[in-house]
Amino acid sequence: MSIRSFIKGFVSLTAILLAGCNTVLLHPSGAVAAQQGRLIVQSTVLMLLIVIPVIVLTVVFAWRYRQSNAQATYTPDWDHSTQLELVIWAAPLLIIIALGALTWISSHTLDPFRPLRSLDATRAIPSATRPLTVEVVALDWKWLFIYPEQGIATVNEIAAPVDVPINFKITASSVMNSFFVPALAGQVYAMPGMQTQLNAVMNEPGVYEGFSANYSGAGFSGMHFKFKGLSADGFNQWVQSVKASGQGLNKANYQELAKPSERDPVRLYSSVDASLYDAILNQCVATSCPAI
Repeated sequence: MSIRSFIKGFVSLTAILLAGCNTVLLHPSGAVAAQQGRLIVQSTVLMLLIVIPVIVLTVVFAWRYRQSNAQATYTPDWDHSTQLELVIWAAPLLIIIALGALTWISSHTLDPFRPLRSLDATRAIPSATRPLTVEVVALDWKWLFIYPEQGIATVNEIAAPVDVPINFKITASSVMNSFFVPALAGQVYAMPGMQTQLNAVMNEPGVYEGFSANYSGAGFSGMHFKFKGLSADGFNQWVQSVKASGQGLNKANYQELAKPSERDPVRLYSSVDASLYDAILNQCVATSCPAI
């Protein structure tokens, strides 16, 4: 088999194996996730600049200098080449420098705590746009979403208008979890007694998968939720439908909700105690929170 045939066969096999994969990370619907997807591609290409030549040369050298090839040059006393050393060390060094610069820039640009500066690569955020605040609580084993400005709450379902920045405030009730909507942005950890943040925006309407990306016990595998990207009117209608659900969420029924349960259905709460999220964050739902 020639080297060219081997490479063609390898590429074809790789394409076949990847054909059934869900590439949402590389084709997301949110601006932050799109930037992260490009970062994955750029980093992979930079690394392949070293990996591919090494693989190809390994095959070439193994074939050219096989025992049965009497035409190959045999130089057992050769031990050094300045030109070869320069190539061997300079190429990886340049790749590392490029990866380091890319990581430094992207770590600051894509900081989840950093408010968004644009809706996507070509559109700035309109001056009149007000970010949507969503308070996220990882429970055992379900997700609670509180909308403080709308005065509603949901379990295992979240909705947001497209092209409106979202500020997620994220915590957990007991054990560490990870909030992850691949089409929206990268995962952010949820930890009890602590608050993390995520600033993101959804640019296309649709229903997207969300889940916990950090193992948290027996019910972890069912800890999924739906993220609905809606138009402005669609989001307002969704809010009104939640408000019409007739059930409110306060500290008393929150304590029942927080008990471990698996594969919970979607729940809607027409109202929510305004102090509930802070009480969850400070771990004082069942007691009086200390004055700050």
